[in-house]
Amino acid sequence: MAWSVIFALVLKFSLHCLCLQEDIFLISPQNCSLDCIIKGKAICEYCRITREDVSVTLGVSTEEMFGSCVPWPCSLFLGVHIPAVCQHYVHAPHDINVEFLPSDSPVYDTAIISWRPSLYGLSFLRGFQVSLQALGGTQTDCQLFLFQSNLTLTAAQAGRVYRSDPFQLALDAQFAVTVMALPVPELWSNFYHSKYFSTRSCLEKNGLEQCLKDWYPSKIEVEQDGHDVIVTFNLAPPNLGINQYFSWCYGGGMRNYTVIKAKPTGNKTHHSYRLLRLKPETRYSCELAADVVDAIRKTFNFQVMGMEHRKESSTFTTDGSLLALLLPVLVLLAILLSVFIFIVSKKKLKRSKRKTKMAADVIMQHDSKCVLLEQNLVLLERPRPPRLLICYSNVDGPAHIRAVMLLAAFIQQHMATQVFLDLWEALSVLEEGLMSWLCRRMEESDFVLVVCSRGLQHGLQRNAQGVEESQEAEESQEGGAAAVAVSLIGEALARAQAGGQGLSKYMTVVFDHSSETDVPPALGLAARYSLMRDLPLLFSHLHGVALQGPGRHLQVEHISAEAYHRLPAGAALRWALQQAGQED
Repeated sequence: MAWSVIFALVLKFSLHCLCLQEDIFLISPQNCSLDCIIKGKAICEYCRITREDVSVTLGVSTEEMFGSCVPWPCSLFLGVHIPAVCQHYVHAPHDINVEFLPSDSPVYDTAIISWRPSLYGLSFLRGFQVSLQALGGTQTDCQLFLFQSNLTLTAAQAGRVYRSDPFQLALDAQFAVTVMALPVPELWSNFYHSKYFSTRSCLEKNGLEQCLKDWYPSKIEVEQDGHDVIVTFNLAPPNLGINQYFSWCYGGGMRNYTVIKAKPTGNKTHHSYRLLRLKPETRYSCELAADVVDAIRKTFNFQVMGMEHRKESSTFTTDGSLLALLLPVLVLLAILLSVFIFIVSKKKLKRSKRKTKMAADVIMQHDSKCVLLEQNLVLLERPRPPRLLICYSNVDGPAHIRAVMLLAAFIQQHMATQVFLDLWEALSVLEEGLMSWLCRRMEESDFVLVVCSRGLQHGLQRNAQGVEESQEAEESQEGGAAAVAVSLIGEALARAQAGGQGLSKYMTVVFDHSSETDVPPALGLAARYSLMRDLPLLFSHLHGVALQGPGRHLQVEHISAEAYHRLPAGAALRWALQQAGQED
């Protein structure tokens, strides 16, 4: 008995020590100032520095210099007083995680970012910069964390997990979080790590009854009254502010549109309306939705039954034998009529289903209820088509170059985009020089697309290892325009990230015979696509239209991995991709 008591005490003590160890290793920001960091006070070990604090301490306006973000160059904070602090190299942090916290806000998610420092450069590590960028937009939020100026981490402390302060993020959005180690080194590919994540949708966080764009009538009852039909449905919750609905009905070659206004003084939970003068023996398919933009529509079907008024003959009622002879015939006729009506109704229902395609994801999301997702295409009216510059490597062989050229032709012919390609402007490239032509086209273009391949990655690795070649050899042998463009785009992405600007201008793609490891680290913040699987996503990016949303689904003819080769240009492109894959 004594041994069991001792064992229980030892186990309890061990668990208590482990809990204390976890608390020690999990480091959260302190509320201290930049002045405390510069003076090296012991209480300021890991501090969150605000932009206002930087402005007061340094006496400069950081908003004009760095936009909405806190500035991150080490020389602005510690280099003024101790210049040697910012002259060392540190590696990027790792193990970036996003943790969502409980939040009562109906329009925001609250998240905390955590990470571990790298083992390389711990003695010179001075802090971290955490940046959040909304994909496809310009929203940027930054947090700066600094150590006291005389703090030195040991290898044993590399297991610490550092955390940020909470971020407030919009629901149903995608973000890229970047954690940078300070001071920033000269090798731009090793001082930060990025991670992509999505916040919850309004439906996931708040439920159907709290979301205007996701709400739809879930309960519908139909009752026939003569040749009219009375439809009863559940009203939207009062907090959504919906007081008007609409109904579309199709049947018998006719369409019926009904505007439905809920009475403020009437029933608060349900409402009924009447469909007048419908055709007997006709099946109708209807849609019911709130009268708001992009409302999700609920479909329901019903059949109007015929009203038969038969006059019974006195001879049938008095002569039982004659009624007995006619009864089997009447039963047989009724069965044949029912079978005929069933077949006709089934054919009409099939035709109606072909015309009304329902989105499978919305059906699953709303508990297998028939919610119609309208197929439509909304193209923005622009004074000119978007301009796209394509960069690539020319060391992967002629098949790869042919595939790039045919991809450019397909995008220009069938995706309403003006494409710039050095193969098409050889004379201008010779006159201006590759660097001058490339810089001019990057400035003029709305988007820049880099076709990543094994040859491009190999050429960049050779350059990073110190292979010295002339500028002309580098341009012709190490990837053409892409070898020059990667460094330019990497610097542009870093400047845009630090200045709070959008990153949607730059994209990378890989073909099916390549892999995502062929994307250079310098282009890690650019949007990534795999062709031809992500062809609709590329179209959406170029024209700024969402692929899908409540009540709509983007469907462009022939712009998909299954249908692009039906066009002559697409068939040539697929053949070129197959040849490039075999050569690779």
